Amino acid sequence: MKKTIISAFALALLLASCSDDYLNISPEGKLPVENFWQDADDAVAGSNAMYSNLRAWNVAAFGSFIITIASDDAEKGSSPGDASFFSDINNFTYTPSAFIINDYWTGQWNGVNFANQVITNVPNINMDAALKTRLIAEARFMRAFHYFNLVRTFGGVPIYNGLPADGNYNTPRATKEEVYNLIIEDLAYAKDNLPASYDAANVGRATKGAATSYLAKVYLYQQNWQQAYQLTQEVMGMGYSLLPDFNSEFRIANENSSESIFEAQATYVEGNCSISNSQYSETQGVRGQFGWGFNVPSQDLADFFEPGDVRRDATIIFRGETTPEGDLINATGDNPMYNQKSYVPQALIGNCASGSGQNIRHMRYSEVLLINAEAANELGNSSQALASLNIVRRRAGLANSTATDQASIRQAIYKERRAELAMEHDRFWDLVRTGRAVQVLGPLGFTAGKNEVFPIPENAITLSNGVLTQNPGY
Repeated sequence: MKKTIISAFALALLLASCSDDYLNISPEGKLPVENFWQDADDAVAGSNAMYSNLRAWNVAAFGSFIITIASDDAEKGSSPGDASFFSDINNFTYTPSAFIINDYWTGQWNGVNFANQVITNVPNINMDAALKTRLIAEARFMRAFHYFNLVRTFGGVPIYNGLPADGNYNTPRATKEEVYNLIIEDLAYAKDNLPASYDAANVGRATKGAATSYLAKVYLYQQNWQQAYQLTQEVMGMGYSLLPDFNSEFRIANENSSESIFEAQATYVEGNCSISNSQYSETQGVRGQFGWGFNVPSQDLADFFEPGDVRRDATIIFRGETTPEGDLINATGDNPMYNQKSYVPQALIGNCASGSGQNIRHMRYSEVLLINAEAANELGNSSQALASLNIVRRRAGLANSTATDQASIRQAIYKERRAELAMEHDRFWDLVRTGRAVQVLGPLGFTAGKNEVFPIPENAITLSNGVLTQNPGY
């Protein structure tokens, strides 16, 4: 029997990605396995690898685009013949053999493995107890982060609660409920054991606020409104706040701002392109000027925003415009619009990959407010729901919502989530979890009972000798 269904899970990969600074990836200095996990430095280096993986190609670039392109927010982009496999994602004609889906699968499992390396090995190291507990809590947060992506994308998946003692990864799929139980356990542990903040040298690591926010989001998906409400109330008392200018939240100058709850860290050092391997911005940048031009906003999204909503121009770069940062966008090209949230101004692009120094925002305070609004509304607390909703609307330059009853407030919150979180990879999952996917995505090819989840990659099923089973309809 084959021992692994995740080919990239070798410990050598982790060691090759570790360094003293988790913002830096050094491919040199591989160590024999028996010489690693010996002291606190090894524990920190192993932890750093979890964060480095957040900007890997199959996590931050092409692999992640499948979730956005499968929604009504985005289309393939680039030139018509370039990366045509994304058209299958657009049209819901993809199959289990699609390599881009396998890329996404592999990237998320790499993250699970990096976390499990820490969870399994750090407890055995003789080191400062407080640091040990914190690193384990970070690892459990990161494991939950990746499992949350996996369960939403594929349904039930195998559970690896640490590294298997016998080295056998060929494990059948667990149920969705079992996976969610592990996620909740991990996030609850992280919430109880992570600090509220870090010193400057460790900014970007998972915090208590991040764990609490993601736990609230998980409960939102499970329609556990009371837990989602209570947890967001906690986060709302932690000192986070919205930046006054929506556009500024996505610029390099405002990384790790008061609005940021969790973001993948990247940095750019002139003359050393290996410092950051993030191609998040480059792959989405304006084609012919700043990047490759993939994962572009749809016309449907451009037409969605209310008149006067500043988020439209802060989310979408239009051909022929001059950005707030002073870049003139070519008037002609392959696509009429691009993702402004991934945009890095020309003045900040060095000689390496375009925009490689831009952090990737994963959880923002505005989403916490919208989770709070949704949970409050479902609990019948319309005044709190509108209060949280309107904080987000006013920052967008809009008047308070005119919704009054529970049903109309619910629809207002759904609309606000799309406007606020557009191009941030949540729209497809939002449509599925709220039962609106068939109505909204049906005209694009979405089939009920099938496309709520993606297929388990054919390669993974083959490597498992059939132990992994396929999702219905594929």
